[in-house]
Amino acid sequence: MSQKLPNMLDSTIQKIRELVDVNSVIGTPISTPDGVTIIPVSKVSVGFGGGGSDFASKSGGELPFGGGVGGGVKVTPICFLIVKDGNVRMMPVAAPASTTADRIVEMVPDTLEKISSFIDAKTNKEA
Repeated sequence: MSQKLPNMLDSTIQKIRELVDVNSVIGTPISTPDGVTIIPVSKVSVGFGGGGSDFASKSGGELPFGGGVGGGVKVTPICFLIVKDGNVRMMPVAAPASTTADRIVEMVPDTLEKISSFIDAKTNKEA
């Protein structure tokens, strides 16, 4: 088998390394005028794959090759580190609801507030 597929994979890995560095995980600190420093923290997920094959050649010599490689990078914000007066506090980033149950739980406080407002309005109207 030719060395083309391993070379393609190496090239893809190198490109991913160029895209994702330590600044993708621990972001550049942001300083505010009042002395607070905010540092973004993210999770980086990387995936790649490839495949290929040498084909039979009618003329002899080097075998023809067909193949491909692909990759992807996903950066997800996790939290912010807030540094003030020598103290560090972590402020997590809420993940979006991914299931129906999570969405329902998120809607409960809003729904209860609307019901309460409706009942109060109805009670005030009757009084």
